Amino acid sequence: MNTHDKPVGSKVTVRPVMSYRDMGRFIDVPWYIYANDPLWVPPLRLERRFHFSRFNPFFKHGEWQAWVAYQNGQPVGRISAQIDSLHRERYGADSGHFGLLECIDDSEVFAALILNAEAWLASRQVRHVSGPFNLSINQECGILVDGFDTPPVIMMPHSPRWYGRLLEEQGYLPAKDLLAYKVRVDFEIPRVMQVLINRFSSRVTLRTLKRNHFDEEMETLRDIFNDAWSENWGFIPFTREEFAELGTSLRMLLPDEFIQIAEVDGKAAAFMVGLPNLNEVLIELNGRLFPFGWLKIIKKIRNKEIRTGRIPLMGVRKQFHNTPLGLALACLVIDAPRQAGIARGIEEVEMSWILEDNVAMRSILDSIGSKQYKRYRIYGKTL
Repeated sequence: MNTHDKPVGSKVTVRPVMSYRDMGRFIDVPWYIYANDPLWVPPLRLERRFHFSRFNPFFKHGEWQAWVAYQNGQPVGRISAQIDSLHRERYGADSGHFGLLECIDDSEVFAALILNAEAWLASRQVRHVSGPFNLSINQECGILVDGFDTPPVIMMPHSPRWYGRLLEEQGYLPAKDLLAYKVRVDFEIPRVMQVLINRFSSRVTLRTLKRNHFDEEMETLRDIFNDAWSENWGFIPFTREEFAELGTSLRMLLPDEFIQIAEVDGKAAAFMVGLPNLNEVLIELNGRLFPFGWLKIIKKIRNKEIRTGRIPLMGVRKQFHNTPLGLALACLVIDAPRQAGIARGIEEVEMSWILEDNVAMRSILDSIGSKQYKRYRIYGKTL
């Protein structure tokens, strides 16, 4: 729907989400926004209910409020505002965020949503707003600004083309761009990479996940991730509960070899997690797991019918950054799961997301023939 399609006298109201029923409407908004977008992948309604419930470990360090915008009684947009105490500890007590943004192409509706979120944040002494984060930087973030011609992969956002324009109309400025790369899994390892890997082969060993020590393994991965990413833009450490929850969802879906851990002199130093792209199945389920959604997901994974994957998590301990050994570790964990992917029918993998100014990682990705094909943007504003 376009601004000029609006019925004369149409009234915009924005209501806070206060009840179970309101939350149902909040969850349903994207079905209206993306009704004519064949590339949008509907989330699982059950998973969204859980994500927005008190069981989400984010709420141990974050508070939030959500709103739905209505025009002539029809839900036409939504937004959240949230404050993360972990973010404030690192970046100042006047920081806050918006997220879960969906809206028709209508400046009036959009302004009404953003003003509600800003008023809530301002009343909590927020001066610097950034987003969208759904609900933190360790979950989905950014709006799509380039790469609208392909569907999103698992746990990555999708957006209509007008979100950037509507945000900029409200005084928001680009703060940081995040990139997604794709690469065929049968890429050839560049010779320079192979030389590096061979050079350190006596010190580095590669292994898969030890499932019988699952909780300890998750803690090891969390420790590497929090160390590896600690100096990146916008970094917030994963809490023990958040990483454990992530582990629980991965445990059911991932073969052990999709998690690779590199050890230097016997100590875990780098890791990588690969995911089958479940969006290939979710696009057919229209948000429903029952009665047969679960079966469809399990069957497609077992029958090796999923053709694409994503690498959402990867890290090399900080002490190895900008060293030849660090480069060898990065090359090793990128290369290691390829055979596992090929054996399971995966042909192409998305590496996402990568900060635009992460030159070292981007040059590794260029060297293996991967192509940047999507760009996401985080916006900021001072109130």
